[in-house]
Amino acid sequence: MSDCIFCKIAAGEIPANFIYQDDEVVAFKDTNPQAPVHILIIPKKHVANILEADEALLGTLFGKVKKIAASQGLSEKGFRTVVNTGDDGGQTVHHLHLHLLGGRFMQWPPG
Repeated sequence: MSDCIFCKIAAGEIPANFIYQDDEVVAFKDTNPQAPVHILIIPKKHVANILEADEALLGTLFGKVKKIAASQGLSEKGFRTVVNTGDDGGQTVHHLHLHLLGGRFMQWPPG
């Protein structure tokens, strides 16, 4: 999608601090971090609304979490993975993405 900021980041049109990338996925540091480590993991393909056809892609994204978390030193203490969906779910960029948060104790409920 031409006006999607995450599509532009994935395409290299907007610079980002990439942590990981392959043919389907890119991961980069969030510019407004909510934890000492805050990584966004996105598909290169634009997905605004999760459909049944995207289930495999979700599996691919979640499959990268452990490797990316380990690369950030989060394996021993743990981390949180979040998917915000829709406006009421707190999604501000309507391109499927995972938030990988860590580097501090994550209280529940978030606050």
